[in-house]
Amino acid sequence: MERVYFKGKECHTMGRFPVLGDKARCFTLTSSTFQDVELNDYRGKCVVLNIFPSLDTGVCAMTVRHFNEMASLLDDVEVLCVSMDLPFAASRFCAAEGIDNVEVVSAFRSPTFGRKYGVELIDGMLAGLFARAVVVIDGHGRVVYSQLVEEITTEPDYDKCYEAIKMLDRYGL
Repeated sequence: MERVYFKGKECHTMGRFPVLGDKARCFTLTSSTFQDVELNDYRGKCVVLNIFPSLDTGVCAMTVRHFNEMASLLDDVEVLCVSMDLPFAASRFCAAEGIDNVEVVSAFRSPTFGRKYGVELIDGMLAGLFARAVVVIDGHGRVVYSQLVEEITTEPDYDKCYEAIKMLDRYGL
């Protein structure tokens, strides 16, 4: 269980958030075309999980836009933007925003994802949704960067995430 805040009010997550060196936990999520997306689909590639409560909030939408821009600068990196939003909503959002460098995926069919990654909010106003977090997984399935954002209404540290990805590239990992 982790502690985060939503507008200054304490809330908690279920499960353990991954840390540097952990083996990434397998998952199956749903794409905007209702296809299964699994971690194993990206074997050998760097995967960035941008996890957030909902595309219907300004900060969440901003993170997807930011990661979309970041992904356009990176080779062999897959960015998955993960929430409980339905694929219909994700498709509309991506079409309206011109999002095409990231994959917006849903955990609506996979309730265990939030518990496996320690991001499922179990109390507070957003209970049942995800806390804001970023997890970078190398091509060997190891966590090389993770940030559980303490205040859900703030953005993650994009610079540290980008540096972790560039470090992988620099050393050919």
